[in-house]
Amino acid sequence: MRIVSEFAFENPLTGAIAVFLTEIGLDVRAGDAGEQTFLPGIKVDHGGLLVDEARLKYPGDLLHEAGHLAVMSPERRGRAHINVGQKAAEEMMAIAWSYAALVHLRLDPSIVFHPDGYRGGSQALIENFTSGRTIGVPMLQWLGMAMDARRAAEAGGEAYPAMIKWLCDG
Repeated sequence: MRIVSEFAFENPLTGAIAVFLTEIGLDVRAGDAGEQTFLPGIKVDHGGLLVDEARLKYPGDLLHEAGHLAVMSPERRGRAHINVGQKAAEEMMAIAWSYAALVHLRLDPSIVFHPDGYRGGSQALIENFTSGRTIGVPMLQWLGMAMDARRAAEAGGEAYPAMIKWLCDG
């Protein structure tokens, strides 16, 4: 695993997100992602994230793409390359994961859920999560990554958006 310092990127937000992602065990590298990327300036590259800061439009997109990698089994994660958003369930988990990550990092929800994302549904997602509705969380709970309020109360743990673990391990 390559540790990225907050000084690896000119934008401090990009650097802070990269540091968090490396701390939880994801590989983040700076480099030329090429023209053909699903999100501007980010390429999923064999289980890691290649960040092209010159082309990166929204640093919060790093959290969303990382969410896709985080909810995959370690075997699938290691093979993930280019477009990882093909499964609807994983998309919902990646959305929920990215919200938990932005809360953990104390970021404004609009950093991930920006107006150019989520097919025009960014504001609805912000309202969903900030009002306590938790789409995607039952699947995170099934993977042992988070707990809903009921399960957390039963277990004496913290409810989502707190995470039990940031990466799926099975």
